[in-house]
Amino acid sequence: MEKIKIEPGTVQETLLIPLYGRKQAMDRYPDIFMDHDCQEIFSHVDFQVSEQMRGKIGKIGSIMGATRQFDMASVCRTYLKDHPKACVVNLGCGLDTTFRQVDNGQAHAYNLDFPDAIAARNELLGDRERETNIACDLNDLSWFDQIDFRPEDGIVFFASGVFYYFKTDDVKRLFSAMAERFPGGKLVFDATKKKGLKSMLKVWLKGFEMKDISVYFSVDDVAVLKGWSSHIASAQSNGYLEGYRPLDKRFGFITNMLLRHLDKSKMCQVIEIDFAKKG
Repeated sequence: MEKIKIEPGTVQETLLIPLYGRKQAMDRYPDIFMDHDCQEIFSHVDFQVSEQMRGKIGKIGSIMGATRQFDMASVCRTYLKDHPKACVVNLGCGLDTTFRQVDNGQAHAYNLDFPDAIAARNELLGDRERETNIACDLNDLSWFDQIDFRPEDGIVFFASGVFYYFKTDDVKRLFSAMAERFPGGKLVFDATKKKGLKSMLKVWLKGFEMKDISVYFSVDDVAVLKGWSSHIASAQSNGYLEGYRPLDKRFGFITNMLLRHLDKSKMCQVIEIDFAKKG
């Protein structure tokens, strides 16, 4: 099978960068991270890897990216234990395949992203059982109507590396509308403090040649999110790197010190929001 050539500066390249990080984590620690799909994808593409991605920052980024996916999968998996027929909605999905790690044979996945990202997903991943790809702008709430939501079955949303790029007012509007429309549902996403946005621009985005991207949304006090809507039952912040399982000694002493600092300072956090049940 001829490999798909990924041209520099294309949507496909942008989507493959975080996926390559998870591949690196899988290659280094196959007993810890379970994203076998990322390895499969890279066996079918001709992708130029930058020196930045191979270096120390790339290693740390790969651990963080793979851990983030593990966190999202953990929350989804826990929710599915009580709601086995739930909708699992990946907001800003890119080429993420987390649903395959949590699929219980009954749930239905919805993958949402901009049309060009969904086109790339269709090309590289194809159709999958009980998965629906939806091309949309998350701020256009008409996508709500394409989710076959049944309150008795439940719904869990997750977003990896997405809301940093949204204006706070847009996030508030989206979360409030979701909480009202999908009672009893759950939302999990990653966030940083306001101070962390500067580090994202300086170290990560510019380091990986994404210089024209701006970041806006941050969470300094998770209690503020609960106050956004009477339909939000609770909001809590968990550690990004150690919130769902301990760090591994093989990452290295210095690397683990840095990752623990990011957790304790709330520079990296995972936010879980529970929507109030109807009635």
